[in-house]
Amino acid sequence: MTGPKYTFDTCPERSGFGSLKWDKYKGGDILPLWVADMDFTTAPEILDALQARLEHGVFGYTVPYETPVQAVLDYLSQRHGYKAEAPWLDFLPGLVPALNICCRAFTQPGESVLTTTPVYPPFLSAPQYANRELITVPLALNQNNLWTLDFDALEAAVRPDTRLFILCNPHNPVGRVYTREELTELADFCLRHDLILVSDEIHCDLIIDPTASHITTATLSPEIARRTITLMAASKTYNLPGLACAYSIIEDDGLRQKFRKTFRGLITEVNCFGYTATAAAYKHGEPWRQALIHYLRSNHQILADFVQRELPGIQFHPMQATYLAWLDVSALGLARPAAHFEAHGVGLSDGTPFHGRGHLRLNFGCPRDRLLEALEKIARAVEKA
Repeated sequence: MTGPKYTFDTCPERSGFGSLKWDKYKGGDILPLWVADMDFTTAPEILDALQARLEHGVFGYTVPYETPVQAVLDYLSQRHGYKAEAPWLDFLPGLVPALNICCRAFTQPGESVLTTTPVYPPFLSAPQYANRELITVPLALNQNNLWTLDFDALEAAVRPDTRLFILCNPHNPVGRVYTREELTELADFCLRHDLILVSDEIHCDLIIDPTASHITTATLSPEIARRTITLMAASKTYNLPGLACAYSIIEDDGLRQKFRKTFRGLITEVNCFGYTATAAAYKHGEPWRQALIHYLRSNHQILADFVQRELPGIQFHPMQATYLAWLDVSALGLARPAAHFEAHGVGLSDGTPFHGRGHLRLNFGCPRDRLLEALEKIARAVEKA
């Protein structure tokens, strides 16, 4: 238990409901700790709002309306100090479509898109789907053993035809929260090379390191705000990805019109329940979020301690945010790491699609007994490596 109202120690049965996470291993004895959704029921305040919307009984096409729009604007202002305006918003059925739209809207065929690796795989596929050249620069470790941007390498990699930089902050999969100094240097880099900055900040409310704080990139300066496309959603924090509701914030009129023109006819309306859940999350979900962060911090500590104590063949660098742990298993010498761990009863994300060969991503957003069971399976898998 994490308090009188909320518990994260149990989860309803997810098999048989079309769960991407669980049905991957349907009929097998494999604990799924891979894709980024949590095995927690969402906040009861959100469930109450969804129930009220259900009882309305009419589920027609829904356009952005005052309640969710104002909830987003209030949230951005109060939580992140971002004084956004309603005309800057576009609601979308997810951030992956938004990444693909950005690559098409702000570049021409043959031009290049720059990002850092390892990274969430759609960052890597979106430029290629749009027939744009992908340039990747590996992240580096700083003096505190935290992953960071390698600006010397970025300077060496950027080209005259590079139009876009895609940032993941907090970073998936390494769990890094970039400092104001790092983001300012990145902003200067984008300004100097005339790059549009796409800032995916979907994990910004999942900070588990009490010494870290998220800074919305567009708040750094008016100059960087004018060339930034900020992408956010309540989905990761409140475990709502199946409701398919995200949003972009684009201050510059010209960029915003290019974005809208590109997705016209391709992106459908967000469904009514997505709007309802997003508004309820931002208006009433903060106590639940605080309880969630407390639980995730404990799970993270259990994981970190177990790796250090029981898994000498696995390296786990410090992380500051998300519920996704990036594990370096290269020392085990496995040809197919994900398959090896699946054979021992635990399903993890293969690092190769992230440009992280020899790594695995583990989702610890689950009840504690499930995490402990998975760690024991991982230990047995390491023994057999």
